[in-house]
Amino acid sequence: MRIGKDENRRAILVSITIIAMGLLGLLSAKRLGLLAKGSPRLVSIEERPDVGGDICETPDGDKSDANAASDNGNLFAALQETPVYAADSEGTTVDVTRPPIRDILDTAPIYTSVGVDTRSNEVFLQDSNTWSIGVFGRLDNALPNAPPTQPKRVISGSKTEIQFDSDVYVDSSTGDVYSVENDVGNDIVVFTNDAAGDVKPLRKLYVTHRAYAMALDQEKQDLYVSVEYPPQVAVYRKEASGHEQPRRLLKGAKTLLSDDHGIAIDIKNKLLFVDNWGRSSDFNVPGTGRFDSPSITVYPLDADGDTPPLRVIQGPKTQMDWPGTMSLDQSTGDLYVANDVGQSIIVFHETDEGNAKPARVIKGGRTGLSFPTGVFVDTENKELWATNLGNSSATVYPLAANGDVAPLRIIRSAAPNKVSLRFGKTQTVAYDSKREQILVPN
Repeated sequence: MRIGKDENRRAILVSITIIAMGLLGLLSAKRLGLLAKGSPRLVSIEERPDVGGDICETPDGDKSDANAASDNGNLFAALQETPVYAADSEGTTVDVTRPPIRDILDTAPIYTSVGVDTRSNEVFLQDSNTWSIGVFGRLDNALPNAPPTQPKRVISGSKTEIQFDSDVYVDSSTGDVYSVENDVGNDIVVFTNDAAGDVKPLRKLYVTHRAYAMALDQEKQDLYVSVEYPPQVAVYRKEASGHEQPRRLLKGAKTLLSDDHGIAIDIKNKLLFVDNWGRSSDFNVPGTGRFDSPSITVYPLDADGDTPPLRVIQGPKTQMDWPGTMSLDQSTGDLYVANDVGQSIIVFHETDEGNAKPARVIKGGRTGLSFPTGVFVDTENKELWATNLGNSSATVYPLAANGDVAPLRIIRSAAPNKVSLRFGKTQTVAYDSKREQILVPN
């Protein structure tokens, strides 16, 4: 994050506080002899006068939100062009080009979502840590003592424009692979089914900042996209690209949308399902923020504007805790929800309402679930897939699974005892001189 001259006073004070805390830590370490004389340490950052503001745009609040995204939102390029500065022994500022003494990094994938292509028998896993999409065989299975599962191919690199993407979706009719950016890029990139390496996307659609999940209506050729904040569901043409505006925009106080994440659609019964974390506020009105319990709100599939839900699933019996992506079994009406902090997959009947108890819950030590955020129903093979943010894996179960059941197969991209960073987005660092430990919030 770069701070421009036009940033507000609070941001400046926060920055000064962080820098002061860092300097105090360095001084304490020096007194204890933990820093040798002349050892490299960052003591100043030069302001870029040509760049102002925060990387998170303030939304416009209408259908023009998508146009607020920059054409140059690729973080790869931003990182490559930004110089790093430090003060030398004379107190002057110089350009630092020397490599670090050592790196502390997690190179294992952090899988946020999963898509299955039953035609090619392949599984697509979205990795928010290495900014990539890994493609595996559907029947791949990592045994407990075996090495990590190797992908058939990987879509990754600066040309792909994949960054902190949160959801991958495979078009069942064309095989095209959709990937939505949740943090910096504000876009959806689409690749051909056989894409590999550092390739340019087939097309790119700019969407509102903080987009999270997608669903496709093959009958009407509509692309549904959920946006966390301001909470909304935008509906685009399936083939939309560039700055094309949505056909419809479900948004407003009556919708009861609040920090919405996962979405699912029922083509047969013409229904739209959206799960919500419950955090709500109006950024135009100070003091309007509130926290509600998580929910699933249900709408007509063609809902537009400030449309109230047909019904709401909400309450302590639902067990929802940071619900992620959802997937619907059209044949049974079962709605599967990745329940992140609840460490479970919960299953509702699509007709449920109010404080409904899940029809089934997959949870327990045998399941291999670890902060699951992605879920996919493979009706053709009668299987349920989940991605686990906490251990670099994807697990697959019988579609009717319930309770503490072991997975049928595991795609594992790290050691069996792996503990991931989960979010994988470190934003500051502190040094504990007493314990000689580096503290990094994640």
